[in-house]
Amino acid sequence: MPKPFRSLLALVAVAAALSGCGTVNEKLSAGMGDYVPQWAGGLPADAPPRAGTAQYDAYMKERERKRLLPAADREKEEQAQKGATGSASGNAVR
Repeated sequence: MPKPFRSLLALVAVAAALSGCGTVNEKLSAGMGDYVPQWAGGLPADAPPRAGTAQYDAYMKERERKRLLPAADREKEEQAQKGATGSASGNAVR
């Protein structure tokens, strides 16, 4: 076997191996992000649910409902939510 042919064959083999790694990593990383803790670079706690799940459909319906509300009603609802979650932090030491 001539040397240029062996070099070309080796180069093609390396290129095929590297391209295979790229597709495997792409598929693994899409699902592995759900299992990595937030402190290690995973999804934040307030990240929306993944597309295609029941939680995602409910999230999008709620988002659309809020979008259709008048601005005044939307502000009142946001203040009510902040008041419900912020009541514990209202007693913070200053």
